[in-house]
Amino acid sequence: MEKIKLYNGKIITPHRIINGGCIIIEGGKILDVSTSDIHVEGALEINARGNYIAPGFIDLHVHGGGGHDFMDNELDGFLAIAELHAKHGTTALMPTTLSSEHQDLLDTLSVYETADVRNVKGAQFIGIHIEGPYFSMEQRGAQDPRYIRAPDPAEYQEIIAGSKAIKRWSAAPELKGALEFAQYLTEKGILPSIAHTNAIYEEVLPAFEKGFTHATHFYSCMSGVSRRNAYRYAGVIESAYLLDAMTVEIIADGIHLPPPLLKLVLKIKGADRTALVTDAMRAAGMPPGPSILGSRRDGLEVIVEDNVAKLKDRTAFAGSVATMDKLVRNMVEMADATLEDAVKMASLSPANIIGIGDRKGSLVAGKDADIVIFDDHVNIMQTIVSGKSIYVKSI
Repeated sequence: MEKIKLYNGKIITPHRIINGGCIIIEGGKILDVSTSDIHVEGALEINARGNYIAPGFIDLHVHGGGGHDFMDNELDGFLAIAELHAKHGTTALMPTTLSSEHQDLLDTLSVYETADVRNVKGAQFIGIHIEGPYFSMEQRGAQDPRYIRAPDPAEYQEIIAGSKAIKRWSAAPELKGALEFAQYLTEKGILPSIAHTNAIYEEVLPAFEKGFTHATHFYSCMSGVSRRNAYRYAGVIESAYLLDAMTVEIIADGIHLPPPLLKLVLKIKGADRTALVTDAMRAAGMPPGPSILGSRRDGLEVIVEDNVAKLKDRTAFAGSVATMDKLVRNMVEMADATLEDAVKMASLSPANIIGIGDRKGSLVAGKDADIVIFDDHVNIMQTIVSGKSIYVKSI
């Protein structure tokens, strides 16, 4: 197998930045990360030209991009979304659904199986993230109210039995049957995530113990401090801060969360417990204007303006149009994060959250050669997935 050598760059490892080193790749894996530029006989050499060499970005929550949504249930759409996000440094992503008709969800899972095999030019698929329909109606945000309901054991057991691709499921833990649902997911190796929820701390704690250890798009569509019969209660936001082991994901587009909240999350949860996610819908990479959240056939009409998607009446956001490179840049420029921490939140932290940190998320010998090269402003120059260059910026 041909060896590949990356050199003349600033290598971002989990512990430091190496200047003057090189990375050796063989068979789609990282063979070595050297602190010096070593000669490798017969290797294909990639000159990073003084730019940063970082682990590829991992997006645990993405609905679409480039005019496509995963719930269009179109093979070409799946592949186009993967290619678009690869151009922005994403080397692995989780196609994410929305609350929908039961058959639409089954169709998405079916198309995923085919697309996963055909996907050779884009970010790698690492499993499906089901978002909904087991949500709080009060915290539904842009989720279609026609489909929101409590967990149905017969339904979710059928769905899980029919697909091995499901790796994560977002739901509201306060709903009737939600704790049993979380336990079932955990037994099947699926991560339960708290989302679109009006829960209070007294409901979050037992849910956490049943497996709800992660918070979906933190702050968005979830309860904070509230009053009930004159008494104050801590909501999901406060619960995530109080429970040190709970992980969170944030849409760091500067709109869903403004800079002060980005700083607060980083200060309290830290880079190890925080993942950056795009929550990107079909309009990512597209010009502003009318768009659709969810499938073309049955989705919600939305408007994209001010660099975010909104419901037409502008009462709620309807997903972001961000890409991972922008999120990393924002954490440095808006939240005063170090570049190393911003990259960790886009790579190793999400890898650990979803259980693939043993093979992805950092530039360490033995891991998958998922690598991104970017300049001082996090503009992507090259994206490499499993040792294969799938995007090079035209100069």
